[in-house]
Amino acid sequence: MRRRDRRPLKIATGPFRLWSAFCVVAFVISIFAARLVQLQGIDEPDYARLAIEANAGTITLEAPRAPIYDRNGVALAESVDAAKLTADPTQIGRHAIQIATALHRRLGIDYISTLSLLRAPNTRNVELARHLDQKVASRMVHFLDRRGWGGVYVAKDTLRTYPAGTVAANLVGMVGTDNTGLTGFEQSLNSTLTGTDGSATTQMSGGTPLPLANETIVAPKEGTGVRLTIDEDLQLLAQARLGKAVRESGGISGTAIVMDVKTGQLLALADYPTFDPNNFQDYPTSDYGSRALREMYEPGSVQKILTFASLIDAGHVTPRTQISVPAQLTRDGTTIHDVETHGLWRLTAAGVIAKSSNIGAVLASTHFPTKQWYHYLRSFGLGSPTNVGLTGESPGLLPTPHQWLPITHDTIAFGQGLSVSAVQMAAAISAVANGGVYVQPSLIQSYVDSSGTVTPAPAPATHRVVSEHAAKAVARMMELVVGPQGTAPGAAIPGYNVAGKTGTAQRPGKNGHYVGTTVSFAGFAPADAPRFMVYVVVQKPNKGSTGSAVAAPVFKDLMTAALKKYGVPPTGVHQPALPLWW
Repeated sequence: MRRRDRRPLKIATGPFRLWSAFCVVAFVISIFAARLVQLQGIDEPDYARLAIEANAGTITLEAPRAPIYDRNGVALAESVDAAKLTADPTQIGRHAIQIATALHRRLGIDYISTLSLLRAPNTRNVELARHLDQKVASRMVHFLDRRGWGGVYVAKDTLRTYPAGTVAANLVGMVGTDNTGLTGFEQSLNSTLTGTDGSATTQMSGGTPLPLANETIVAPKEGTGVRLTIDEDLQLLAQARLGKAVRESGGISGTAIVMDVKTGQLLALADYPTFDPNNFQDYPTSDYGSRALREMYEPGSVQKILTFASLIDAGHVTPRTQISVPAQLTRDGTTIHDVETHGLWRLTAAGVIAKSSNIGAVLASTHFPTKQWYHYLRSFGLGSPTNVGLTGESPGLLPTPHQWLPITHDTIAFGQGLSVSAVQMAAAISAVANGGVYVQPSLIQSYVDSSGTVTPAPAPATHRVVSEHAAKAVARMMELVVGPQGTAPGAAIPGYNVAGKTGTAQRPGKNGHYVGTTVSFAGFAPADAPRFMVYVVVQKPNKGSTGSAVAAPVFKDLMTAALKKYGVPPTGVHQPALPLWW
């Protein structure tokens, strides 16, 4: 058998075979190059997005909540630097329960919602608590870290504070933990003050942004601030004097108002009791909001200002009209008395105001047509909210003409049988002080944007209620109230003519019975050129049962302070040449 030759395999080294090998290598390289172009060129944004989203987080950039100022630019509410707690759920692990418990016990954060956030899937950034003091937030994270419960971090935030504390708190209001207004102007102007939040999306590590990481930022838009008509100095004094009067008289609450009669601006609107919005949780909810706007009550003899202004304007009486006032008067089965026990009084209409005679007011208004009188009271603003810009304002209660009984006609003459809010009555009395022209009361002076541009609030609505002659006649009659023979000589202010009126009314209780009284004093000065009106109301005092004893001293202090601060010069004191008796 022949042996087959085994020859070695020879690799071709000719030009064709070399070219083939080159083409194969070039083809492979081209595939890698094409893929690289796809990754870095065509698909680069998508892959970059996916890479970022794997470790990305979106941080809310809260719009600074704009301040609330008094009329002189003093901050009553402002936002300051604070902190918030965030967490990376991927780092929490088995410590979620311990962390949620610690946050609940030390910061009062809801346990269930916190635990849910700490266990949130597919996220690396959740907000646990906002608007915290920076030191409080840092101590909290330090406490958790010491126990090996990592994953909670501190981030920047803001905190709403109220530098003046209780001053004007019932008007300013407060915000909740989510920085949303709950009461006062914080609530009614919430969207204006809040602005629009922004956001920042960036790569995260451990719940915090990576240094030098790319960000997508939507800038926040700051809110618009508001400047109130309130004067902080007068507001502080009003709250202090009102609080003292309520406490010393054993009353349950009170209001005090200082109003510019020409502009309708409320320079002070005090409520007692009040609260501190920095710690509003420590106060009963009944202390929130403004009693001067929300509470209705029967005004008592202060109503006689409106009664006689209407009667004089309609031509039914003059300040010198003679009225025989018996000791008591029985009308429609009801006996009407005066506060002061007396025999037969022969009073003029001016004397009825000076002595605050209920019987005299009833007799003076006997022939006043019901529909005509109702029209005057509505024009004075009774029965309608004043729309000063706060929610929860009461419209009061003014019966329509077909609801008036004969006794209703009588009781309304001296301020019972209808209900008002303190701001309603203050605006009505200011109309008399303003020569018979009603000016809608206001609490907002202007708006201030982030650049400092000031936009005045719209001018208040005005209308004439009574003639200037009627208004001035009633003002002269009211001057007798603070004179030697009037019911409140202690309300006189040296160097100024003062027009005033006391008020005492029974407070409606359960089952239609009256329980306790409402006492008040209203007045304006200088009486011959009125600038300010002050109205003070105290509910249910048990020490001193008259407006002259409880409310008039507060009126005097507030009016004196307002005249002095705003540089209103004394006009001299004279007694109006009007007789009380005939």
